[in-house]
Amino acid sequence: MEFLLRDGDYVPDGSGSLIKLTGPEEVLQRVLFRLTVRRGSFPLLPELGSELYRLGGEKPSARQALAAQYVAQALAEEPEVEVETVTFTETEDRGVVRAVLRWRGQSLQAVMEV
Repeated sequence: MEFLLRDGDYVPDGSGSLIKLTGPEEVLQRVLFRLTVRRGSFPLLPELGSELYRLGGEKPSARQALAAQYVAQALAEEPEVEVETVTFTETEDRGVVRAVLRWRGQSLQAVMEV
């Protein structure tokens, strides 16, 4: 069971507890956490996180392939989540990674700025 995170804080449910997530919402939150945390930033969990933050320093021609590689690497410990497609698009000042995932037959979409 996961609790809802918004802007890095847990969200209260209004009755003294926190909003609990289940099913696809829970999985999507876990996925987004794994994709947005910098890989290696937790010393006791060095495999947690992704290297998507590195895309800006890579050659533009390599960014799409690296985005797919970094997403697959970050989600390797989510055995029920299958990565279907990853796309990387960029504007002048930011990049956006979109990952289409499959979990128990359901399609999930994770979108994050890098």
